[in-house]
Amino acid sequence: MPIYTYRCENCGVQFERTQKFIDPSLTRCPECNKKTLRKVYTPVGIVFKGSGFYATDNRSPSGAASAKIASTQENKEKQENQAKQEKPAEVKTEAPKPTASDNSTATAKAEKSD
Repeated sequence: MPIYTYRCENCGVQFERTQKFIDPSLTRCPECNKKTLRKVYTPVGIVFKGSGFYATDNRSPSGAASAKIASTQENKEKQENQAKQEKPAEVKTEAPKPTASDNSTATAKAEKSD
């Protein structure tokens, strides 16, 4: 059964009452006996716990699938970083190879000098 909070607008007394849903709301104040009693609506405290929340909150049981995916991705990144650290980067210092157009100009220069 829900607990309702009431406040008298005349004398200011505030109290809580446990009532069924089908019970009528109280209207008469127990202190001043006037019909100035109103329900007080207070915000409900909500506590969110867990790894995440979805619109329907039924995508995976307690975030187990998302945690598994995240740990798999972290493991892959660690392995890639370790592989990069073990193999130093190779530096290529070779001179560029002559192309066909370079050969034809070199042959033409050689023929002119003869």
